[in-house]
Amino acid sequence: MMKMERVVFDSKGDVQKNVFGKPLLACSVDPMTGFFRNGCCDTDETDRGKHTVCVVVTKKFLDFSRSVGNDLSTPRPEFEFPGLKEGDRWCLCALRWLEAQGGGCAPQVVLESTNAATLDVVPFALLEQFSWRPFDA
Repeated sequence: MMKMERVVFDSKGDVQKNVFGKPLLACSVDPMTGFFRNGCCDTDETDRGKHTVCVVVTKKFLDFSRSVGNDLSTPRPEFEFPGLKEGDRWCLCALRWLEAQGGGCAPQVVLESTNAATLDVVPFALLEQFSWRPFDA
């Protein structure tokens, strides 16, 4: 899979950073993700859910998410949401990722596309344990 090199700016014109302190890379445009539906896990004060963790979705995670009341696999055309399937990348709420991790269902994390704001909720060392490595498969 090819890295998406688009740089993301916040409302003040500053470059949003990833967990490495480098410019935040896009997470996914197919399906289109992000709180702002721009393909990036960027955030601001209006994003109360902190949709900042770029993950690679698994069936186990989708089942877990549905079981806790957040069905991400069913298409919702009225919201232009295609439904997620295993292998899709998605900007996940930091607390939901942490909840899934505690339940043994955390999906892998694309660190270059995960917003530094995530570190307010999840320690870097824990994210690093779940880092996505495309050639490990």
